[in-house]
Amino acid sequence: MQRSDAMPEDGDLQDSHILEVADQGVDPVPVARTYRHSPAHSAPAESGEGGVGWRDTLIWCGIPVLIVMLVRIFLLGFYTIPTQSMMDTIIPGDRVITTKLTPRIFALHRGDVVVFKDPAHWLQDENNQFLGDDLIKRLIGLPGDVVACEGAGKPVTINGVAINESSYIRPGVEPSAFAFRVHVSADHVFVMGDNRSSSADSRFHRDDGANGLVPISDITGVALVTYWPFDRIGTMSGHHDIFAEVPAGTMQSSARSSAPSGQRQ
Repeated sequence: MQRSDAMPEDGDLQDSHILEVADQGVDPVPVARTYRHSPAHSAPAESGEGGVGWRDTLIWCGIPVLIVMLVRIFLLGFYTIPTQSMMDTIIPGDRVITTKLTPRIFALHRGDVVVFKDPAHWLQDENNQFLGDDLIKRLIGLPGDVVACEGAGKPVTINGVAINESSYIRPGVEPSAFAFRVHVSADHVFVMGDNRSSSADSRFHRDDGANGLVPISDITGVALVTYWPFDRIGTMSGHHDIFAEVPAGTMQSSARSSAPSGQRQ
């Protein structure tokens, strides 16, 4: 018995759908009931949201670059050392990082390895070709200190107290090959290289108009670490314990001492 007016069964509906889909492949007119949804995350870049990509670029690239620039300007300095004046603490080719917070915020200390602007054409005697307008030395005398040495074979004294510099002076080198005596004036420091036989430091520039002293305002930073080459990586010690027994200096004025009897080797 046949049912001519019966509702189509489920199979008939499925066949009808298949025919419609097949017909879609022949006739390009879209089937009204056929929908295709793309996930939200797969929207093409040209949908007008290109600005998000630029913002991401600025955030992930611009901000790190800005941070590095601020660090370089206000916090750290990077230097390549070309001379032998600080051997063996620093050798030619070493790359050094300094902190700019000293002396801007923190106080200087005897023993600090300081980078400073050339105060009075010292670079002519340093044969410095790569450090720009800067030099690097060890701070020995603070304002008010009297720094002196009686000559070869004698130690350097600060305010009458002899200091043992064997932990940083280059082995085999005298603390000073000639006698000197300098009273450090206000807002200045007295500096010397660790390789005293090859360092045109405060001892050699007492005729520069400032008695060989470096203005504190010319100090751009204190050395923290050596970061290159790899086998030279390490912290920069100020050896502050060596100066622990040195009393505070006075700000009395003093006459300049006589010129050194020896010449830089």
